[in-house]
Amino acid sequence: MIYFDHAATTPVDSDVRAAITDTLENVYGNPSSLYQKGREARQLVDEARRILAQSIQAKPADLIITSGATESNNTAIIGTALALKDKGRHLITTAIEHHSVLYPMQYLETLGFEVTYLPVDETGRVTARQVAEALRPDTILVSIIYVNNEVGSINPIEEIGAVVADHSAYFHTDAVQAYGALRIDVEAAHIDMLATTAHKINGPKGIGFLYRRNELHLPNYLHGGTQENDHRAGTENTAYIHGFATAVRKMLQNREADDTHKKALRGYFLSQLQEKNVAYSLNGDSGASVPHILNIWFPFLKSDKFLIQCDLKGIMISAGSACTAGSLEPSHVLTAMFGTEATRIGESVRISFGATNTLEEIAIFVEMIASLQEKYIN
Repeated sequence: MIYFDHAATTPVDSDVRAAITDTLENVYGNPSSLYQKGREARQLVDEARRILAQSIQAKPADLIITSGATESNNTAIIGTALALKDKGRHLITTAIEHHSVLYPMQYLETLGFEVTYLPVDETGRVTARQVAEALRPDTILVSIIYVNNEVGSINPIEEIGAVVADHSAYFHTDAVQAYGALRIDVEAAHIDMLATTAHKINGPKGIGFLYRRNELHLPNYLHGGTQENDHRAGTENTAYIHGFATAVRKMLQNREADDTHKKALRGYFLSQLQEKNVAYSLNGDSGASVPHILNIWFPFLKSDKFLIQCDLKGIMISAGSACTAGSLEPSHVLTAMFGTEATRIGESVRISFGATNTLEEIAIFVEMIASLQEKYIN
């Protein structure tokens, strides 16, 4: 089996698994309890929060630990809109957001809010100027994805943050694909809210966090206890929180080596395609994208057939976001980039590399692609 779908999820690191197992076995107390087992759990949670905050240059008190990026995005977007509805009902986002941003926006439209969906260019990016021109006196929230999950394009978040900072609106970013791939500084980028998740960085599924500036009060999304500084009710998932922190610690330690490895994989993959005379075209801007995500148009084969052929060979890739992998609808990201009539929308696949991938795996994959081209073109 060859796994080239790390943008969908990553295998859990062995040290992370060990940390989770040890916590489940030995630190089973409720972090809200005052006796020793509870204090042990509280210490793990507090230390994890410190590590998570440090990874984006934030304060520990600014983090709300959640079940993942979907909850974080929903909390930020719906919470902000409801909290500030008396100040304005206009929101700004892009046409290429993850559905955990687009669907909350659509939900808010049913409640009487107005949403501006910024178009993107053929690289899948928006500009700070577009945001500036879309801002209105009644704009209360701007939500721009940091790195697009399908094509890997990096938006100019610091420039956009500087524009929004001069306005009364708040600035939110879905940083799921950026986290780990890029150095993030929420203060330098003027980010008010940021969402991410553990399972994209070799951590467990079902755990993530929402950064929000401490002075920004969001209404509770979940009601009950006073956990997460009274921002999110529910007994803390101590084991997975500790696992998340372990994954982040390793991510920070290995970031440079990991980045170098993924750039080497990407470069080798593209050079091998050229050497084998494979017809292809990149979707997005290779100069402004993360190294681990490649979205490629192979004009000789429909993407659904391509995926089936790969699966038969034990090679795992995708045609877009894993959250909509079972849908027959064309990619909303590629449609926004190239228009509804572009043939490449139905002939493109996403390949995303991880730390465990090798040059040998890429060589095998390229041989398969070359043989498919020969079969379906010649």
